[in-house]
Amino acid sequence: MATETEFSFAALTGSARRHIRVFQIHQFLDRFAMGLTVSVVALALTDRGMDLFQIALLFGVYSLTTMALELPFGGLADSIGRKPVFLTAVVASLMSLALFLSTRDFHVLAVSFAFIGFGRALRSGTLDAWFVETFAAAAPNVDVQPALARAQWANAVGLAIGAVVGGFLPDVFGPVAERLGFSIYDVSYAASFAVMLGVFAFTMWAIVENPRPMNVRALGHGFANVPTVIREASLLALKHPALSILLAALAFFLMATNPVEVIWPTHAKPMLDAGYANTVIGVVTATYFFSIALGASLSPHVSWIFRRRHAMTLAATFACLAGVQIALALQGGIVGFVAVFILYSVLIGVSETPASTILHRCVDDRQRSTMLSLRSLIQQLGAALGLILAGAIADIYSTPVAWLMGTVFLVIAAVLTIVLARRLNAAAG
Repeated sequence: MATETEFSFAALTGSARRHIRVFQIHQFLDRFAMGLTVSVVALALTDRGMDLFQIALLFGVYSLTTMALELPFGGLADSIGRKPVFLTAVVASLMSLALFLSTRDFHVLAVSFAFIGFGRALRSGTLDAWFVETFAAAAPNVDVQPALARAQWANAVGLAIGAVVGGFLPDVFGPVAERLGFSIYDVSYAASFAVMLGVFAFTMWAIVENPRPMNVRALGHGFANVPTVIREASLLALKHPALSILLAALAFFLMATNPVEVIWPTHAKPMLDAGYANTVIGVVTATYFFSIALGASLSPHVSWIFRRRHAMTLAATFACLAGVQIALALQGGIVGFVAVFILYSVLIGVSETPASTILHRCVDDRQRSTMLSLRSLIQQLGAALGLILAGAIADIYSTPVAWLMGTVFLVIAAVLTIVLARRLNAAAG
């Protein structure tokens, strides 16, 4: 294998520099379009008459659709090309936004959320693969990681700025929308639709990919292979108890944290003045994304405290999250809520690296994709179940009660990772 050259943007060829800039712009626009709705989606659903249980069911539709389609569509981009698959994902996003804007009916909204899941399944890794392959051709043997980092930064900035703008628009233009007979949150969704059209046009113009011969059997093979992939991944997990414990812990982790991440705006908004509530929620949503990124960057330092025993790092993080989630549920003022929520988000970011490191160390290269697919399925299932359960509890009692009960899942996740740590220590010793 040829030795990789250290990345230097200035030393790259013009085509390689242009390739990075194009992908940065593309990632920014795509995530900006998504960010415009992410901070107000729960509020928009409440404004449409949905209760917390119905909101939870809609997000469950999204999670289950993604879970059902991610595996069959996994190899589609390799078969027919990254660009056409991504463009199909954008069309799915546009259909979802159009349906959302057109209705207040729960069943139509469920179809809208199914299209979001459909688009998510199609989007997964498509243009990332195109970027890496084209960069390797334009800059042979140059380390691609710094180039990916630039794209990921554009991704995060687009999502964060989109969240701020998406919260700001209803406060500024909401009264005009109401006079025209629309919801104040329709402004953010209409803006997202317009930007998504721009993403489609930019993809058509700027993303260049050699056409591939259409393989009409690729999708059929994808669906046919799903039972095999699930069976192989399940057998692999059963043969490696450490993997089974880790996956169970991650499922319980998502059961506790996903309800907080989805419905916190509906809990926080009554703490705010109506004139600027949506803007503040947009800013807090952006802060949430940056806090997760901060937590991810701090994760290696936290692991060092635990002498790089990643399972113990994960157990401590889950235990801290349980305590912080209790504190979050007990907050009655916006300042305290935001402060605790930022800490909560940082801890979520800290948890990602140890979990991934344990998983990758437990599997061989030939098993890696299979296990990652199973992890995705289990996490989506845990997130959906936790959200539906929390939505039902919140609808009967209150959101804080649902969050307090959710801490039980975090305690279970912490206990499981302590068991995992002992098993890994015994295997290493």
